[in-house]
Amino acid sequence: MRRNWIVRALRMALFIVVACAVLGFIVMHLWNWLMPEISGWHAISFWQALGLLLLSKLLFGGFRGGWGHSRHWRKGMRERWEQMTPEQREELRKNVQARCGYFWGPASAKTELKTE
Repeated sequence: MRRNWIVRALRMALFIVVACAVLGFIVMHLWNWLMPEISGWHAISFWQALGLLLLSKLLFGGFRGGWGHSRHWRKGMRERWEQMTPEQREELRKNVQARCGYFWGPASAKTELKTE
């Protein structure tokens, strides 16, 4: 069992190294093909391309695990919400409103809409 774990870890490490190398070469070649002709900027090296890729990932993408990350959180919260009693739900609403202010508008406006 331990051997299988080591093999999987080595495969993942190899995949990450290959993916970084491929993405670095793609960024380098695209930059060197487009930017000197468009704007007159200098060509970049492979390591500069990897740095540029990392910088753009940090600034624009982050390292949160992809697009589906928030869906798992919502699903968990929905399950917790469904298991709560009405009193617990109201207490949670009051706590959230105390910390963050009215997210859905004042409670009185909400009840007025429902009664009309």
